[in-house]
Amino acid sequence: MTSVNQNISNSVTLVSGSPNVMSSSRRIGALILDKLSERKFETNIIDLSTLNSEALLGRKDDTDVSSALGKVDEARIIVITSPIYRATYTGLLKVFFDLMPQGGLTGKICVPVATGGGNMHQLAVDHGLRPLVASLEGLTVANAIFATSNDLTEDTPSDALRNMLDNVMYELDALI
Repeated sequence: MTSVNQNISNSVTLVSGSPNVMSSSRRIGALILDKLSERKFETNIIDLSTLNSEALLGRKDDTDVSSALGKVDEARIIVITSPIYRATYTGLLKVFFDLMPQGGLTGKICVPVATGGGNMHQLAVDHGLRPLVASLEGLTVANAIFATSNDLTEDTPSDALRNMLDNVMYELDALI
């Protein structure tokens, strides 16, 4: 990708930075996708843990990684999910977004979703995910989501998480 896509579609892409495809952060992101699909958005999910590691590190070309970057390039909304490890998002997110050109998120609305073992990890959204989006010139919603394991039992969100999801959807509706 050498330029910013000027023909952004009516689609949303979830980029899951978790090493586990059934992680809480990915499942919360999928709840957002479900709500957006009800609003007639085309949805895509990219599980970075399933992509070729050598290609994610930029050491070789890979059609799946190129396709994932293309889905981000074409999307109007990007849902970025990650568990928080050692006070920051995963290395999978880091290497994936490092492959994007400067301005790669220009014109895109980004929704950060993070999960952690406790509220002490909550600042990782503001000190990690928001700067990541800003470095690629994307727009981050004010109502990011941070949840703990207590906020999602199986696929049932707590009242607090449900409120966060409603706030994100309200803001997305206003922005789009």
